[in-house]
Amino acid sequence: MYIPYGRQSIDEDDIQAVVDVLRSDYLTTGPKVSEFEEKVAGYVGAKYAVAVSNGTAALHIACLAAGIGQGDEVITTPITFAASSNCVLYCGGTPVFADIDADTYNISPEEIERKITDKTKAIIPVHYTGQPCDMDTIIEIARKHNLLVIEDAAHALGASYKEKRIGSISDMTCFSFHPVKPITTGEGGMVVTNDEELYKKLVLFRSHGITRDGGMMTENQGNWYYQQLELGYNYRITDISCALGISQMNKLDGFLVKRREIANRYDKAFKDVADIKIPKQIADGNSGWHLYMIQVMNKSRKEVFDQLRTVGIGVNVHYIPVYQHPYYQNHGYSACCLPNAESFYERAISLPIHPALTVEQQQYVIDKVLEFVEE
Repeated sequence: MYIPYGRQSIDEDDIQAVVDVLRSDYLTTGPKVSEFEEKVAGYVGAKYAVAVSNGTAALHIACLAAGIGQGDEVITTPITFAASSNCVLYCGGTPVFADIDADTYNISPEEIERKITDKTKAIIPVHYTGQPCDMDTIIEIARKHNLLVIEDAAHALGASYKEKRIGSISDMTCFSFHPVKPITTGEGGMVVTNDEELYKKLVLFRSHGITRDGGMMTENQGNWYYQQLELGYNYRITDISCALGISQMNKLDGFLVKRREIANRYDKAFKDVADIKIPKQIADGNSGWHLYMIQVMNKSRKEVFDQLRTVGIGVNVHYIPVYQHPYYQNHGYSACCLPNAESFYERAISLPIHPALTVEQQQYVIDKVLEFVEE
């Protein structure tokens, strides 16, 4: 038996949706792309959506649309996948890491405020594990300093903050549809926004910087005509992927119910165990529970991790602080030290959580965690 920490949930409806596209006239850049965009935008409460090839591409074009360039600083968290800061580097900007809140594991607004300089152009808060950041405070800070907010919501499709769905709150929000995420398109991503000008830029950067929109071109010689206005990228997504995404969106609320049930069972099992710290949830948020993290307080994390792997439980660690990676160490971050992030990393273990996880499988995980932590 092997129980992965996360996996996709695919059924016959999903398979049929993909087959239907394979039998249609369009495999890419066709009607399923806009249908998927409209479905996600409508669900999260955003006016516009731009679907792309993956979540990293979504972050990249969001930074491009924000105008981030050489000399600009962007504040983000170190407890995230490297894409959350790499997207700034792609644009020539400089990521600045702010420490996390020790209880929620999300970026600390107080630490954001401390890191702002006259070079700061944007903030990229990451809704780590699916729990929303303190968005009111972050947006207040951004407005005070005239900064853009680009939410990395790769973990948080379906999550909400003060009864507003993530995706409806800030300048731009980026989602990922990798197989372990809330829904999957195989690979895929999306940026949503309520700003029409940002939307137009996002569309340009997705596809080579090219447009056929007569209102944007400097001239129009006919229906065949197009112009490249920006140096864009080929970040287009296929109709095959979007058909799968549309089908998956129909199941998202059900997936979220299952994830929350699993998280509640873990909470109940571990809340009174002195050697385990469970994740704190903010009162104003409703997490998407992409990940369930525990901290092992009085034993070696590596020892417990290795024991769990040995008995077929696919635990993981999310994440190594980004600035500790050799690339970052070799490019100006060797002196970076954020105590809350480093303390969390030394203790953190991701337990299995996905819609297909059965009660019996979860109980096995719980029993083994308790056995190895308390022995």
